[in-house]
Amino acid sequence: MRESGKGLVLDCRGLRKSFGQLVAVDGVGFQIAEGETYGLLGPNGAGKTTSISMICGLLARDAGEVIVDGKPLTSRSVDAKRSVGYVPQDIAIYPDLTARENLTFFGRLYGIGGSELKARVDEILGIIGLADRANDRSEEFSGGMKRRLNIGIGLLHAPRLLVLDEPTVGVDPQSRNAILESVASLSTEGMAVLYTTHYMEEAERLCDRIGIIDHGRLVAEGTRRELVELVGKHDRIRMRASGAIEDAAAAVHGLDGVRKAAASADGIDVIADRAADSLAEILGIITASGVAVASVDVDEPDLESVFLHLTGRALRD
Repeated sequence: MRESGKGLVLDCRGLRKSFGQLVAVDGVGFQIAEGETYGLLGPNGAGKTTSISMICGLLARDAGEVIVDGKPLTSRSVDAKRSVGYVPQDIAIYPDLTARENLTFFGRLYGIGGSELKARVDEILGIIGLADRANDRSEEFSGGMKRRLNIGIGLLHAPRLLVLDEPTVGVDPQSRNAILESVASLSTEGMAVLYTTHYMEEAERLCDRIGIIDHGRLVAEGTRRELVELVGKHDRIRMRASGAIEDAAAAVHGLDGVRKAAASADGIDVIADRAADSLAEILGIITASGVAVASVDVDEPDLESVFLHLTGRALRD
């Protein structure tokens, strides 16, 4: 876990919640700094939604603490909750209202009014890409547009922490990409983002750090690269080549960061810690050995393989 320091927006520690004999969350804790996107990954029933509900103050916890923007947060907190924007998986908008009317209504609930509210609504419509549909009733929107409006509602009061629970479920690829681009821009503006998803590629694309939760416990945490290294996964470089490939493989084998190098039927296979850091040097040695390289393929282990290794099941199980 990160140490508390300047710029820390969320600090949750030892979260625990039971429902009768079922322990849904057991000691979960992590931190998110401003400008950081943190992904919480876990199969169905792992404890993601329960953890998020406690962090947002929607569910009383049995143990642990949540601090948002320096303020303790409980289910009864008012001030601390103003720092949180929560976007639920279920769409929470009024279908008979236009996009502008929905945003205006929720803005007033947040205590925003007058010219400030109008300006903020216009700004949000631009951020979520609905400025040209501002005066259309939301019941006419596609699923992706409704989800973008859902996100806009969570952004209205300029929260320090934005919590997104499966924001792209059931949307078309174009809308999904628009949502991901919007989320990516939020962290660059200094907002802390807590993101849950069933799509591993979204976590790899958006998240600075990732926590993997299973059976109510946080089983691993780190950047994608740190998680890969945690379970002993390495990059594989496959080169189709001809010439003195055995001599070239032996020369490459002695490089720092190279775990293994061996001649194959049609070239050379290399196992390396970080292919991006060593590829240029590897190719230089191989070509200097008189080997002609026809093609190079780099296979980096992904989060799917890490997740399967840590939990013994796929993310959607």
